[in-house]
Amino acid sequence: MADLVIVAYPDEATAEAARAKLLELQKEYLVEVGDAVVAIRRPDGTVKLNQLINTTAAGAAGGAMWGTLIGLLFLNPLLGAAAGAGAGALSGYLTDVGIDDTFLKQATEALTPGQAALCVLVRKVTADKVLPAMAHFGGTVLRTNLTSEQEQKLRDALKVG
Repeated sequence: MADLVIVAYPDEATAEAARAKLLELQKEYLVEVGDAVVAIRRPDGTVKLNQLINTTAAGAAGGAMWGTLIGLLFLNPLLGAAAGAGAGALSGYLTDVGIDDTFLKQATEALTPGQAALCVLVRKVTADKVLPAMAHFGGTVLRTNLTSEQEQKLRDALKVG
């Protein structure tokens, strides 16, 4: 089962640095991340989500490749690539992987303008190694689905930083 952790930071740069560190720890096999999104509260009050995976770009690239192949069959690969890229981009735009975007926007309503939150879906974690590495970023726990004991350990670790 995956665990959801949402931690607020004073600014976008800190949240992005925390996400980069988490992804670095994933390369060391200390944590397995299902999704890691940085949510930023803009001055106008809206929430912008910086996704880990750009599904629109991935869809466009895949669609262009398939469109080119189909276009070759009909002797017009450029038209096929353009149509495939458009269809793939639309498909990618409508696809939501990982944490639900609507849920993220609701969960980060407590942020003040300029603040950001790192929203992570964690599949596996070696907590005794990951918590100290993430502690120096500080932050405030907004929401988790952890047990009360696990959540308190997380809160305590972030206070040390």
